[in-house]
Order: sequence, then C-alpha cells, then structure tokens
Amino acid sequence: MDPTYTIGLDFGTDSVRALLVATADGRKLATAVHPYARWARGDYCDPSANRFRQHPQDYIEGIESTITQVLAQVDQNVRDAVIGIGVDTTGSSPVAVDRSGTPLALLPEFTDNPHAMFVLWKDHTAVAEAAEINQLAADWPTNYLTYSGGVYSSEWFWAKALKISREDAAVHHAAYSWVEHCDWAPFLLAGGSDVHQMKRSRCAAGHKALWHPDWGGLPPNEFFTALDPLLDGLTERLYSDTYTAEKSVGTLCPEWAERLGLSTRVVLSGGAFDAHMGAVGAQIEPGYLAKIMGTSTCDILVAPAGQVDHPVAGICGQVEGSVLPGMLGLEAGQSAFGDLYAWFQRLVSWPLLEVLRESTLVDQATKEALIAETIAGIIAALSEAAAREPVGASGELALDWINGRRTPDANQQLTGVLAGINLGTDAPKLFCALVEASCFGARLINDRFAREGVAIRGVIALGGVSRNSFIMQMLADVLGMPLRVAATDQTCALGAAMFAAVAAGAYGTVGGAAAAMGSGYAATYLPDTDCSRQYEAVYQRYRELATTLEPLLSRH
Repeated sequence: MDPTYTIGLDFGTDSVRALLVATADGRKLATAVHPYARWARGDYCDPSANRFRQHPQDYIEGIESTITQVLAQVDQNVRDAVIGIGVDTTGSSPVAVDRSGTPLALLPEFTDNPHAMFVLWKDHTAVAEAAEINQLAADWPTNYLTYSGGVYSSEWFWAKALKISREDAAVHHAAYSWVEHCDWAPFLLAGGSDVHQMKRSRCAAGHKALWHPDWGGLPPNEFFTALDPLLDGLTERLYSDTYTAEKSVGTLCPEWAERLGLSTRVVLSGGAFDAHMGAVGAQIEPGYLAKIMGTSTCDILVAPAGQVDHPVAGICGQVEGSVLPGMLGLEAGQSAFGDLYAWFQRLVSWPLLEVLRESTLVDQATKEALIAETIAGIIAALSEAAAREPVGASGELALDWINGRRTPDANQQLTGVLAGINLGTDAPKLFCALVEASCFGARLINDRFAREGVAIRGVIALGGVSRNSFIMQMLADVLGMPLRVAATDQTCALGAAMFAAVAAGAYGTVGGAAAAMGSGYAATYLPDTDCSRQYEAVYQRYRELATTLEPLLSRH
C-alpha cells in the first residue's frame, strides 16, 4: 500500500500549529506554528475585565500560513498523498454567525467589534449569565445541568451567547446562529455556505452547550426563553444532531485546495476541543487521567459504556463519544495553570525589563536580545531555585484561583490568594508556593473523582508545562501516583491527525489509529513517599484556607 499522510491543525490560545504525519506509524514529517498577530498585540481584549476575544482573521491566516509551511518542507509525492485534515481548538470559544456560517467579524460592519469575534475559552465576562442559568436549571422540572457537573460556567457556550446578545443589540440582530470554533474551522475548509449544514461536534455540544440524548438534544426553547426572551428561537437555528470527531464532515473545497496546494479529495474530520484530541494523541486509556497542561489544564478520563452509571458532580461534563467513540468522556480542569506561572514571570521581570528598555548603555539590538534571553530563562531559574526549598517552603501558601475555578464546582468569581508571606519571602519561595497551589488544585479534582467513585490509577501529562521536571515531580508527589509524560510536545495536533486518518479511511477505529500513530512516553515520575506525606499536611492547610476564603471572594 502506498504511504499516506494527514495533517493535524491545533488552534491554541496564542497560536495555531500544523503537524504533518505518516498514517502508518505517526512519524512526524513537518510542523509549523503561526502566532495570532492581533492577539499578540492585545487587540480586542481587556484582561482586567476578563474579556478575551479573537478575530477570525487570525485563524484564517494561521491555517494558510502553517499548512503551506509544512507542505513546503516535503516533496511533491508527500503533498499528493495527504488524505485528511483534522482540527482541534480551544473551547468553549463560540462566535455569532450569519446564516451562511460566516463569523460576523468578517463582515465590514463588524470587523473591529469584539462582540462579533470568537469569545475565547478564558473570557469570564458572562459570570452573571452563568449564575442565572444555574438558578433557572435548579428550579426547572428537568435539571439540564445533570450531565454538566451540576454547575454551568461563564466559560461556556450559552452564558457567552447570552452576554453578547444583551450587550450588543446590533450583533444580536445580525446573529442568525452561534458556532464553536471547532465546528467552524472544518466548515470553512469545506466551503460551507449554510449554517444548517454544519456538522456540530459531540464534544463541544455535550460538554459546554447542555446537549444530551436524555432530552433529545439541546434543552427546549421554553427553557431559554425563560432565561431571556432574547434567546427565543435560537435552538431552531442551532442543531439537534451531533457528530463524533472521527466522522467526515466533507472534503477540502476548491478555493482552499488551491490556497493550500492540496487536492479536493482531502477529507476533513469533525472538530473537537484540543484537550480531548490531545488525550487521544497521548494514547489515553481507562483508569488514567490525561492532564493537558498549558495556560490552563483540562483533565480527561474515559470509561467503557456503563462503567460510570451516575452523574459526576462538579466536573465539566460527561459525554458519550466526546473523546473516544463508544466510551464515556469525562472532563475537569483548572482555569489557570501555566497562566499562573506566566503571571508571576511578568510580575518579577517587569522592573528589570523596564530599566533595560530605558537604558542607554547598550544598543537596541542588544536590548532586545537581553530582554528575550531574560524572559526565556525566568521560569527555568525559578524552578531550579524552588526545587531546593523544603516542602511548604517557609510557610508561604497560595490559592490557585487567579482566573477563577473551573473544577471542582465552577466558580469564576474567585481570585488568587497569597498568604503566609514575610520579610524572608523571596521569589523562589513564592514561586514554590504557587506551584504547590496549582498541584493542590489538581489534587482537589482527583479527590472529587474518587469521592464520586471514579478510580484513577495514574496520570498522563502533556502540554508545555509537562516539560518542567520540577513541577512534574511535585505533581506526582502531591497526587501520590505515577505520572507519565507524553513523548511528543505536539500531542493535540497528533490527536487531530489521528482522527483525520480514521475519517479518511486509513484506520477503522480511533483506537487503532492511536495504537499505530502514538509516540509513547518520554518520562515517568514516581511519587516520593516521604514528600507525599509532607505535602499532605500542606494540602490540608490549602483546603482550610480555600474553605475559609471562598465565601468572601465570591462576594466581590
């Protein structure tokens, strides 16, 4: 059989990556990354108000840039043998669209309107709307939050759509429907022109939009009109059916085939969220928690049908087929993980960088080189120094809610806390406390699954933070279980390429594709028994501080 290849497109928070792999064994032939230009400038965002929007043009430019770059790195015979493209994105990241499925920000009258753009997963402007959904669901005869952990989050589809509808009348009236980024990207590449023909992701619909077979799809129109009359009729312009990501949603349209230099025979697989495809790329199996560790974390479990026979409280949903077809996918996570460290990096580097920028002792090129080198080395230096600190450092204690709490029990009103600092507290001690807090937040999630009867035997770590050995060892010690690190740092894109291989017919099942195309593991961290015992005491202090302060922080 002639060799074939697929491309995985991984849309992250800051950039999009394309990965070209061989379907036979997952061998990586080429990769390319395109940072979002508008996002990098901070356009359309207001971090102090928790508003994070992304322009669809950033995504379009990223698709063309990355795919043409990877294809330029291989011979024509490889380009001719590309059979599929798979897509994963952040989520929930919805956007208002017209009937053709075009995001409103691509229309001239809305091109600079943040409300007409994708509302990124980390946007928390819809806290009030999420609270209203929670209250209505609690009072409704059918609790539509049953399979969403019992709590609706401001990070999710309906809260964001309602917030924008209330805040911008022009966008509301122009919006025929709303779509998730993971549904729009393959629809765009297929040349879709009718939103009713868009095949919607089971992953996105089930975890973020209240879709479930028990009530025939989405909750009824009456539920949403009771929430706000502005939502009247929207469900009719959305969907009732959903699709798992190994299903084909079409082929590359002539326009995009020409732009990318590919054939119109290239199959497009269904979209899903990055964490769910990343878990597949990391060869997830029942009993192991796949922890995708980037700006936030997304924690994924799979269970055979019937093994989990009750709704699990406080998580981000349980959906059949959202990860592996035929298995239940369960999702949890932390709203800030790498973002917590990045915040501290900005905090400690600000005075030095400002002085350096104003310096007249070196030329501009030298300044830029020194700034880049300084920023690149801060986390590594802090990690090395913090690793020498004793467990619990000198009593410093933090809460990791700097961007709210995703799970267990979503509460995006919460904020970060630093406690126990004194005149002896230095940057490594404080960084150590922040890492401990992020690991304790992960422990809370594991404890919730255990309390709900869902057993976890070990953790599979992937994403950028998983390359930090200090953080990984601490996480293994805090969780008290082994932690395997995926060998490839492109796991989400690899997972997307696996789904594309199934959609294009190279494999009959996603499990078969993962077994053949997986990269295995680069490292295993085993918990240190003595450290685990010491962390247990600090973890109990963390829980006590969290329990005490949560009511106060929720009032602001």
